[in-house]
Amino acid sequence: MAMPFHLTVKLGTYLMKQKLRGVKKYPLIMELEPLYACNLKCGGCGKIQQPAALLKQRMSVETAIAAVEECGAPMVSVAGGEPLMHPQIHLIVEELLKRKKFVVLCTNAVFLPKHIDKFKPNKNFAWMVHLDGIGDRHDEAVAKKGVFVQAVEAIKLAKSKGFAVYTNTTVFNTDTPQDLIDTLNYINDDLKVDRLEIAPGYAYGKAPDQDRFLGVTQTRELFSKAFAEGRRKKWRFNHSQLYLDFLEGKQDFQCTPWGVPLYTLQGWQRPCYLLDDGYVDSWQELLDTTDWDSFGRGKDPRCDNCMAHCGYEPTAVLATMDSLRESLRAMVSH
Repeated sequence: MAMPFHLTVKLGTYLMKQKLRGVKKYPLIMELEPLYACNLKCGGCGKIQQPAALLKQRMSVETAIAAVEECGAPMVSVAGGEPLMHPQIHLIVEELLKRKKFVVLCTNAVFLPKHIDKFKPNKNFAWMVHLDGIGDRHDEAVAKKGVFVQAVEAIKLAKSKGFAVYTNTTVFNTDTPQDLIDTLNYINDDLKVDRLEIAPGYAYGKAPDQDRFLGVTQTRELFSKAFAEGRRKKWRFNHSQLYLDFLEGKQDFQCTPWGVPLYTLQGWQRPCYLLDDGYVDSWQELLDTTDWDSFGRGKDPRCDNCMAHCGYEPTAVLATMDSLRESLRAMVSH
């Protein structure tokens, strides 16, 4: 499976316009972090390691919308921290939907039941609930007991109210191929979410636990075994076929660091969602003053083990657009 058809059309139209205009660097998805604060302390995430003064701040609705309009991305992933801790998060989503953006709201889902009635189902909106395993495995990843049960109940509630629900599963070196198979089967077959996303975890510099991240060889071995025997075809992935090939080691790409830019309380993060080399005030400044050729596997040691979709999915999407064969493959996979 691949992205929903209407989203594929939206993205394809946007990409064609950029190509016709001769634009070389443009965002496919914008990551928006309107806060750093979170109710959990996951070992693989460094967001809450920010200074206390930053953890107290919340981005204004006007600032968030201005940043999205500035870069022009057709899709916006609203993350954090925990977005549902932002008192105006529903207003940010409303304004983005008015502008015909496709919006996913990333959440650990603990607060979702409390706030769900502030949102309305929309074909351009989906909840993205993090599930990094079944039962205790997920609770261990988020460092708090009972969160898995809360997340599952929130998913069921959201689906009962007519919302699209996606999940995001981060894979670490503590996971076996069978762990991943069991997790994806449960999410796909039992919870019946609309789309699944997966990614090998990235070693954030501020992450409390630096010993859980996969290397490239480990990643390829794990995903090739998990995807074997036709399992990959049955899971409703929200990924391009070429990115899934990449995870298995059937394709090799350089990342596209400007494809999924991040806007935070501090501005546009340089150079990408995963690396924090400072901030600039505008999208154009980010494009013009970043040495993009300095990043990627073999160029910056921090990139050597990265296979995250925020860097490689844009490359895979662009490669799909440039190939008639891959474009047809993407259409058939729906």
